[in-house]
Amino acid sequence: MTRISLKIILTVFLMSVASFLPGAAESRYLDAAQAAARWLDSARIKTERGIAWPADPSDPNSVNASLYAGTPGVILFFLELHAATGDASALDTARAGADDLLARLEAETGAGLYEGAAGIGYVLEEVFKATGDVKYRRGFLRALDKIRALALPAGAGVEWSTVTDIIGGGAGIGLFLLYADEELENTAWRELAVKAGRRLAELGRPKEGGLDWAMDSGYPRLMPNFAHGTAGIAFFLTRLYERTKQKEFLDAALAGARYLQSIANTEGDTCLVFHHEPDGKDLYYLGWCHGPVGTAQLFYRLFLVTHDPSWMDWVRKSARGISASGIPGTQTPGFWNNAGLCCGLAGVADFFLSLYQIRRDPADLAFCDRVTDALLAAATVEEGRMKWIQAEHRARPGFLVAQTGLMQGAAGIGLYLLRRDAFERGRAPRILLPDSGFKPEKTIKNLALRG
Repeated sequence: MTRISLKIILTVFLMSVASFLPGAAESRYLDAAQAAARWLDSARIKTERGIAWPADPSDPNSVNASLYAGTPGVILFFLELHAATGDASALDTARAGADDLLARLEAETGAGLYEGAAGIGYVLEEVFKATGDVKYRRGFLRALDKIRALALPAGAGVEWSTVTDIIGGGAGIGLFLLYADEELENTAWRELAVKAGRRLAELGRPKEGGLDWAMDSGYPRLMPNFAHGTAGIAFFLTRLYERTKQKEFLDAALAGARYLQSIANTEGDTCLVFHHEPDGKDLYYLGWCHGPVGTAQLFYRLFLVTHDPSWMDWVRKSARGISASGIPGTQTPGFWNNAGLCCGLAGVADFFLSLYQIRRDPADLAFCDRVTDALLAAATVEEGRMKWIQAEHRARPGFLVAQTGLMQGAAGIGLYLLRRDAFERGRAPRILLPDSGFKPEKTIKNLALRG
């Protein structure tokens, strides 16, 4: 047999194998993400320094620098799009957004992760890593200096305000400081995170055999889940223990988890933690902010640091709480017409994709696919551009807006779709948020954790 014949046979063989590989013929997730990119391109606004995106394109005054709803989240999406496709224009778009963000950093008065300098700093560092342009690294360092300057001595540590949570308070800022510690290998930022952790640990209030935290001592509602309450704070304390091995942080995190277990609705072998008290104990969200998508991240990290398999059982219960709810075919009082990462379809789909990567249970991927199908069906497509018109607020179901940003808009949905596409193609996604609990290097192998 000639060398040419062997080459032909080998080529045909490799092509036939490739046709069965994940993502070989599947491109609809990438296609949808690129359609979302076209809509985001149509919504951008040119500024003196670069470009920005209004949270609501119909309102130019909605431009903001929050990671939750503003320009930073759109930048992350274009960074991931560049990583997925190699499209230089996507990186150019991210750079132009980051140029505008550099200017906005100077006027930022808050320190928070989703609302403040921490979120801006995180995005600027990610742009630096993608471009190698030191001006973005300098912006990251300026954000850190701003956060250090805004820290106030309080109790056993520091705080930036009376807010404790992931969104704008000490827990989210602490997670950003741990990110900075990893990026810079500068122990000063870990030490500041430790001070934030000590302050948060002492603010925990004994309750139901554990500890709970209020978002703010002056706020009348107690919201126990990830975005504004005990789950998010205990998650940060768990991550802090991972980095420092200081037992006080693990003890406080475990106490927070015990409190959540004590108040969880476990009917039907589920785990659902109510939205708020005193008057919201019958309301169960399913997403990242106030539901299992966020809270299960705490249980998973506790499993990783304690090696106690019972915590994975609570992850399983949390997932069952979602899958047994009837979504995506039906809506529930806590899961309404919302497609976003925070409260809706994209966040749930992303969670089940992470679960599949951890447990390798085909049911997780099947549910992820059902939710993703619903997510794509919910899109509005016009002239090759894709957007999601949705209700951000459960209590305002008639207020429908197509947003651009990370947690409630096309950027976050597109980021999930790119992650789904990366999974199909066997590629690791580039963007990993500081509060992400499901890290790829922690994938569990050879454990019987299905349920």
